[in-house]
Amino acid sequence: MSELRQFKLPDVGEGLTEAEIVKWHVQPGDKVSINQIIVEIETAKAVVELPSPYEGVVDKLLVPEGVAVEVGTPIISVQSGEAEQAGEPSAATAVLGPAEVNGPIGEISAPPAEGAVEPGIHGSPAPKQERQAVLVGYGVKLGATKRRTRKPTGPAPANTVLASAGAGATGGGGATGGDATAGGTAKAIGGPTAVLAKPPVRKLAKELGVDLAGLTGSGPAGSITRDDIQAAAGAPGAGAPAEAAEPTGPGQATAIRLASLPREERIPIRGVRKHTAAAMTSSAFTAPHVTEFLQIDIGETMAATARLKSLPEFEGMRVSPLVLVAKSLLVAAGRHPMVNSSWDEAAQEIVVKHYVNLGVAAATDRGLLVPNVKDAHALSLPGLARAIGDLAETARAGKSTPADLRGGTITITNVGVFGVDTGTPIITPGEAAILAIGQIKDAPWVVDGQLAVRKVCTLALSFDHRIIDGELGSAVLRDVGAMLADPLRMLAWS
Repeated sequence: MSELRQFKLPDVGEGLTEAEIVKWHVQPGDKVSINQIIVEIETAKAVVELPSPYEGVVDKLLVPEGVAVEVGTPIISVQSGEAEQAGEPSAATAVLGPAEVNGPIGEISAPPAEGAVEPGIHGSPAPKQERQAVLVGYGVKLGATKRRTRKPTGPAPANTVLASAGAGATGGGGATGGDATAGGTAKAIGGPTAVLAKPPVRKLAKELGVDLAGLTGSGPAGSITRDDIQAAAGAPGAGAPAEAAEPTGPGQATAIRLASLPREERIPIRGVRKHTAAAMTSSAFTAPHVTEFLQIDIGETMAATARLKSLPEFEGMRVSPLVLVAKSLLVAAGRHPMVNSSWDEAAQEIVVKHYVNLGVAAATDRGLLVPNVKDAHALSLPGLARAIGDLAETARAGKSTPADLRGGTITITNVGVFGVDTGTPIITPGEAAILAIGQIKDAPWVVDGQLAVRKVCTLALSFDHRIIDGELGSAVLRDVGAMLADPLRMLAWS
């Protein structure tokens, strides 16, 4: 007998109350199997892939991409009895126990209509009675972090928003003028014919001057997508007057492009960026920061890096000076353990950590991430190089897990890759220090009383002055600089 099952958004171990649907990997009508990845969600720290707890055929996607929903909200429905009807054995079982919560399903919140007032920042952890099966390896825990609560804005279905063809892209009364069927299509109740489009798509159409009524959608159930809008805007005569002259130079092309954009753009603060903003604000106004700078001749480190690349132990790896910078910081932390510690305000204690989980700041499309290499102090140099490379690649791909981002003890940030000489980095919350590496460049340098051109780099160390005083901070920065000026010191001091 066929059974319609709904998979509800789980708490993936962060204790947060909501997550954003980033990308669906399935569509209505697709067959799914147990543990098949069906969706990517973004929590306040990372993008997480969710597997299906059921086997069957996708009935509906209950929440569209780009919408944040609370933990416990149904996000997809699966017809789990299709295999039995076809004469095949059914394997529709949850990954971890029952995945359904007793009681009514509740209404899915649709994204706010254009021009609607956004709800205030409020909410609370998910109540205990809504605990449910979650991913293997994650536990359900209730945290004190508060997230924005989404409110319903009308009876429109969660997976589509109707836009009145007669109203163009203004998002008028068309959002409530249709009736959704089980297949996700819609029909207008009187008035002009309705078209399917999400609010961001309607906004883009309005900005580019594209009339939705004249488009044929390529999305699910004939909905109009951003690609449809952009294709229409790029067609001859679309989005610009016919008499508009072709750009004659880069300056004019830039001016025309800017003129086609709205004067202001509003970007929702959520996900990784929201978490980063809160963490940096907390760090900046909790830990008294001190930053010291040291300019060094890093030529010997550059030469050592070139030699490492030729060794068979580093074959296939991307070896950069960052590996030796990381090693020097690990050695310095061993010589000065207080730099690798944290301040416990509640217990009124300083927690000195005799292990190093080395954070490496990474700029990604979703914001700043600081994954860390676990027990970096115990790794060989090739092992450290491999771990840093893997960590950076995973972060850039948006695949860092919550476990990758937790438990860091000290951090490195490389601002030199952006062509910057130095900076005053903010300490990662829960840590006592962060080292910034500036760009490596040719500069005049005095050697044995003579002016020469050398490879020069500026280091900056920010530290928590509650834990690290000026003498200790200076000693750590001095030692790191000495090891990078003469890499043999790393061997002598290890």
